[in-house]
Amino acid sequence: MTNQFQQDNLIGQSNALLEVLEHISQVAPLSKPVLIIGERGTGKELIAERLHYLSKRWDQSFIKLNCSSLSENLLESELFGHDAGAFTGANKKHEGRFERADGGTLFLDELANTSGLIQEKLLRVIEYGEFERVGGSKTVQTDVRLICAANEDLPSLAEAGEFRPDLLDRLAFDVITLPPLRHRAEDIMPLAEYFAVGMARQLKLELFEGFSSAASRQLMEYHWPGNIRELKNVVERSVYRNADTNAAIEQIIIDPFASPYRPTKRVKTKERQQTPSSDAKPSVADCNTVVSANNGPQTEASLSFPIDFKTHCEQGEVRILKQALEAGQFNQKKTAELLGLSYHQLRGILKKYNLLDK
Repeated sequence: MTNQFQQDNLIGQSNALLEVLEHISQVAPLSKPVLIIGERGTGKELIAERLHYLSKRWDQSFIKLNCSSLSENLLESELFGHDAGAFTGANKKHEGRFERADGGTLFLDELANTSGLIQEKLLRVIEYGEFERVGGSKTVQTDVRLICAANEDLPSLAEAGEFRPDLLDRLAFDVITLPPLRHRAEDIMPLAEYFAVGMARQLKLELFEGFSSAASRQLMEYHWPGNIRELKNVVERSVYRNADTNAAIEQIIIDPFASPYRPTKRVKTKERQQTPSSDAKPSVADCNTVVSANNGPQTEASLSFPIDFKTHCEQGEVRILKQALEAGQFNQKKTAELLGLSYHQLRGILKKYNLLDK
């Protein structure tokens, strides 16, 4: 392992962790694809690195890429490379991650965010070990072990038409599902002490005085939605705030925003009021607009007042969502495009109205 954080998540003796480590040891020697599923902060990248370094490819390249950080075009270029002249600004050949990982391992995080085009090209690489650069016609051969990660339930996405079932079949030679920290209660204090000692060293403290019983209880009772990453931040913050006392930590600073002076009202800027961001979750400013099957707006008849504005707008949103889902043949990615939303924005709105399974 190449840095401190890469070792952090392997600390502990809980049965849940030991089962994962045993699973890794079994599948690591094979050059087969592996899927890693887990909540944010559970250490999916760490597990991918462990799979690589315990494999026969340990002395070859370990290349990684977060699929959610790039647009479809950039992601395609980063994965498969491009030839000179493939698009404006492509002045020379660019080797993608598959070429750079040849003989080694490629780790793709946030796989659920990839488009149908990317998924189709990934399927071809897995099946045939070859691909073409963007803008190129030459077939490039590659020998790469693919490890992918997601924090969503990919089988459910495949059933909903949001992920290619054939790609899922190829990737899921084996699946490692990481337990959230709340299911590793025995590991919370060993991890917290490890992070605390590390922070004390950074602050050049003579020693770490430990956690008081109240602080330990606070650590154990918190549900840790951000898992180990959140635990690390919370412990380091608490050590830093306690650095001048030369005493055991009495209070765990879980929420750094907690303050009696914290503003409670949402302040809207003039720019936000006049020009909503394209990435912002849309509100139904005009509740009378609905979506037709050919994507054209239609206007309802004039309203008869008085009305319940909130209820009327919510009904308008549900009506728009249902019509858009039908127009998009209940494909959520296509529906998101019809509504000018990102895929995750749409799923959030559908969840709000209990429409995810409709």
